[in-house]
Amino acid sequence: MHNMTVYHPFAQSSLDELFRGFFRPVRVEKTAAPIRMDVVETENAYVVKAEIPGVAKDDIQVSIEGSEVTIGAEVKAESETKDGQRVVRSERYSGSVYRAFTLPVDIDEAASNAKYENGVLELTLSKKPAAAGRKLTIQ
Repeated sequence: MHNMTVYHPFAQSSLDELFRGFFRPVRVEKTAAPIRMDVVETENAYVVKAEIPGVAKDDIQVSIEGSEVTIGAEVKAESETKDGQRVVRSERYSGSVYRAFTLPVDIDEAASNAKYENGVLELTLSKKPAAAGRKLTIQ
């Protein structure tokens, strides 16, 4: 014998869960937003444009080791409240962010430069010239 159950469209359905969850408060974790960037290769260099909004240029560090480039920044959020004010919601991140990547060739640190304007860091990373090969004489 088969058991039959009566279908009730509103009894503990996923639709009911949807509406219950709709009115729950949203909890947002304060995690670092990634540094978004574009990398373009030219004949003699790589041009990197990285978005780091809301950061002073003194709080940005760029390091180059061979073909590895690291961009880091200290994000500082203002948390000043005046008398009679209260924070209703705060989603802005404060802390450290960084991005590291490796390029196919070594970078010439001395010939490279960096510029920061309107929240965009622009790096011009000059390629090191390829070392000329040396012939060995066979004795």
